[in-house]
Amino acid sequence: MNQMKGAQSVYFNEPVKILSHAGAGGKMEGDGPLGKHLDLIVEDPMFGRENWEESESQFLKTAGEIALRKAKKKKEDVRMAFAGDLLGQLIGSSFGIRQMDIPFYGVYGACSSVGAALSVGAMAVDGGYADLALSACSSHFASAEKEFRFPLGYGSQRPYSATWTVTGAGAFLLNKEKGDTAIRGFTTGKIKDYGVQDPFNMGASMAPAAADTIYQALEDFGKKPEDFDKIITGDLGTVGQKLLFSLLGDNHVNISGNHMDCGMEIYNEKKQDIHAGGSGCACSALVLSAMILPKLASGEWKNVLFVPTGALLSQVSANEGRTIPAIAHALWLTKAEPDSQPQKKN
Repeated sequence: MNQMKGAQSVYFNEPVKILSHAGAGGKMEGDGPLGKHLDLIVEDPMFGRENWEESESQFLKTAGEIALRKAKKKKEDVRMAFAGDLLGQLIGSSFGIRQMDIPFYGVYGACSSVGAALSVGAMAVDGGYADLALSACSSHFASAEKEFRFPLGYGSQRPYSATWTVTGAGAFLLNKEKGDTAIRGFTTGKIKDYGVQDPFNMGASMAPAAADTIYQALEDFGKKPEDFDKIITGDLGTVGQKLLFSLLGDNHVNISGNHMDCGMEIYNEKKQDIHAGGSGCACSALVLSAMILPKLASGEWKNVLFVPTGALLSQVSANEGRTIPAIAHALWLTKAEPDSQPQKKN
């Protein structure tokens, strides 16, 4: 029987396995350090569609189809899909999944959406409600700028605290039987709000949520930072990382020796003009697919605490002058153990 651990976590006695995964990115992502590890690079930001939002949906659909192809599965094999994005009413996900004709739940956690989608998908699989679940998320630089900041045609100047929204999508197929990597457990985050109002400084708004969730995950699972090969946050960037270390230090927790941030890994800071780093739902998803899961599968890493982060602002709340609350969800990821079931004799 699975266990509720501590105040906010769940531990799977039999880990939920990641059967396959895929990442599709745009030109900026292809030019970054992880470009060669993505399954698909689409240099046309419109992806052959008429607008940015349709392009984003196409990224999500394509990533899902690649994950299915790698797993040698059909869309009809998927019992449930859990997906999210940054756009109003989740139109990136809903219009993308619509084309796949798969039973669908929309999941919203802003840039932490992949953490929410994987957590809920893992619960569905472990509970026996889905033998195969698809967890996915997407984002697009142009659709995000249009939704939350200024349309590209406005030509606004970005401050150095700003991050660059990742264009692309990540998709992950979950099941009980097969997979090189697994979800050992997860910690559901709480919403934290330290009064940040600047939409160009997402790192500052998300760092408190990341610190709170990391601290709680360590407490709930009875772990120390050094028990994990890496503790990897979503998209705090260089600004948010400093705040994260300071906030955890207040509780005598030091993760500086094994911390990574997806927003700092997805792009080349010296060669690409991205300021504080990468962001967006696809940021954590692409780093998870292109770097984290392969390193776990190979045995280079054995335990990772993966902590996607999200800033929960909207056009409405920003225009009303409200602060930006944030959330982070943590997943304990491991290399999957070999199937222990005895082999049948001929």
